[in-house]
Amino acid sequence: MTDSSVREFKMPDVGEGLTEAEILKWYVQPGDTVTDGQVVCEVETAKAAVELPIPYDGVVRELHFPEGTTVDVGTSIIAVAVGDGAAAAAEPVQEAVADTPAAAEAEEPKPEGRQPVLVGYGVSTSSTKRRPRKGAQPPAAAGEASAAIQAEMNGHGPAAPAPAPAAPAAPAAPVTGGRPLAKPPVRKLAKDLGVDLATVVPSGPDGIITREDVHAAVAAESAAPEPQAAPAAVAPAPSPTAAPASYDTTRETRVPVKGVRKATAAAMVGSAFTAPHVTEFVTVDVTRTMKLVEELKQDKEYAGLRVNPLLLIAKALLVAIKRNPDINASWDEAAQEIVVKHYVNLGIAAATPRGLIVPNIKDAHAQTLPQLAGSLGELVSTAREGKTSPAAMQGGTVTITNVGVFGVDTGTPILNPGESAILAVGAIKLQPWVHKGKVKPRQVTTLALSFDHRLVDGELGSKVLADVAAVLEQPKRLISWA
Repeated sequence: MTDSSVREFKMPDVGEGLTEAEILKWYVQPGDTVTDGQVVCEVETAKAAVELPIPYDGVVRELHFPEGTTVDVGTSIIAVAVGDGAAAAAEPVQEAVADTPAAAEAEEPKPEGRQPVLVGYGVSTSSTKRRPRKGAQPPAAAGEASAAIQAEMNGHGPAAPAPAPAAPAAPAAPVTGGRPLAKPPVRKLAKDLGVDLATVVPSGPDGIITREDVHAAVAAESAAPEPQAAPAAVAPAPSPTAAPASYDTTRETRVPVKGVRKATAAAMVGSAFTAPHVTEFVTVDVTRTMKLVEELKQDKEYAGLRVNPLLLIAKALLVAIKRNPDINASWDEAAQEIVVKHYVNLGIAAATPRGLIVPNIKDAHAQTLPQLAGSLGELVSTAREGKTSPAAMQGGTVTITNVGVFGVDTGTPILNPGESAILAVGAIKLQPWVHKGKVKPRQVTTLALSFDHRLVDGELGSKVLADVAAVLEQPKRLISWA
């Protein structure tokens, strides 16, 4: 089979500007036949879980990464034999199940399948150019070449041959305890943390170094005064997965930060330290709004739709924005301009098993109340199923976060990056309230509006919050102000 009959499918940028994605699940295995448009795997980006379809017909020849691996965008993740090569791939495909670099290293009869796994370029022609240089050398020299490639992956490039310790490690490459084996994301992590992979004890299959191994090495280095002496003594250790002695796994659990949670953390830090936040509060009697919710539930026009307080709160915010359009804006740092939006993409913060996401309803300002109810229902259902697309989370202008569902009275929400305001809705509770000169039990809630003080001054922010409260107190304003 020639290299021209093998197609490498690279990890695409399924969002905008994403740099990596984690492979959650493979739906195919080497030897399986695939067709154009067939979903081959599910990946999780920093924004959502997405299924990836293969763009051509053929037979799966190799899966370059196992499930749970975080792969950089542009890196080949699966090799497919196409055309005349598909039939030829059916027999040897069992020998090419190299889902780890170690397995790929051992597959000498499969040179064209090895290079995409190690270097991650995913281009068959590239592997044919590199392989002859290595294959032309005697076995010892081949080990040195393999060490050079591994050093290049670790981010050292030309500097890799210089360090003295690297020379004796090269001949040991074919042996299990030779050059360290790790995926590109793990190598990048080690580089960022200043960890020499040669000192790390691997715990993964076939001697692969994992992210946890790198973190364990950092912890061990901080506890041990002489980390340089550790490699020789630690290499033959019978329990490579054991945590440092000072770390009690029965008292603490370490959870890797990745995917949606990692993106959320970065976005919130960036927002908190970029946009000057101001938060204002108002407590309001929403008894009439709650009565209207019950009436709408009985209305045939809303049959099958999700009708709850959030629906009327969303509509109240849209009315307030219509009356105060300058709050619906964004800050253009490069141009030093305020961009006022003439549309409202209303974000709804949703807690999911993968973390907090904020999908938005496009052009919510133009939707009728029944249409808005349908959009909210679809948004919530999609988020719960983990099927929210990256496009649904882009382009938001203002957001609502309903902390009341957790029994919380209110909070000081952080702006979704790029947006001008976020409204937090607290729990709606029966409380004593002065109504028509008498203290009566009324349905009461507290609203909190955070806004970017570069875009919104105190007067504008106060007007918007007051308008939302006024609509919820007297829902008939939905008609008179709309």
